[in-house]
Amino acid sequence: PIVVNGLTWLPFTQLAVWGIMAWVAGRDHPERSWLARLRVGALTMPVILGPEWGHNLAHAAAAQLVGKPMDALRITWGMPLVVYHDINDQSVTPSQHIVRALGGPVFNTLLFLLAVISRQFTRLGSVAREVVNAAVGMNLFLSTVSLLPIPGIDGGPILKWSLVERGDSLEQADEMVKEVNKVVGIGLGSGAVFAFKKKRKFIGAILAMFSLIALAVGWGLISEQKAD
Repeated sequence: PIVVNGLTWLPFTQLAVWGIMAWVAGRDHPERSWLARLRVGALTMPVILGPEWGHNLAHAAAAQLVGKPMDALRITWGMPLVVYHDINDQSVTPSQHIVRALGGPVFNTLLFLLAVISRQFTRLGSVAREVVNAAVGMNLFLSTVSLLPIPGIDGGPILKWSLVERGDSLEQADEMVKEVNKVVGIGLGSGAVFAFKKKRKFIGAILAMFSLIALAVGWGLISEQKAD
């Protein structure tokens, strides 16, 4: 089922990203009129947000494939979120948990490869190249970042249920996930510092954000339930 609370179905995210991508289109090509920038933004916005929709629908497909469907697909400000009411559902085997979590990253990996191939057929500096580059970047981001071992995104459940499958208890697996996140948080933080030194502010901010989340998980400030 698709769940919508109040007016959260309104496409605020789509409108915001449209505006951002129109700004990017003008920053890279200042000669463009605002109308042209809005047109480019209207083309790049779907390939930025579409992979996130596909990511979540791929989770739904994977869950259906293993016979353990999700409880709901919640729409928040125009974007989807997979909902499982019981994240430790004992009727779902560890391998089924893992397959459900892998659906999204596998989907984005396939789209990334398709976008990379498609880029060879576009001209440098063209609008088509901008659109394909946006698809490449977004799918690369989703197929890699989603595998970070942070509870609430795909890598966390994959790590946790892999540990359970090898014989650990749920409590032992949760503690191991915390310890792994401490190390990952330090690594991401180091990457953020390096990115800022190289003047890559956007990448640095993303790495810093995930570093803080991983460290918060590692020290028990964020639980798996709250990270969802």
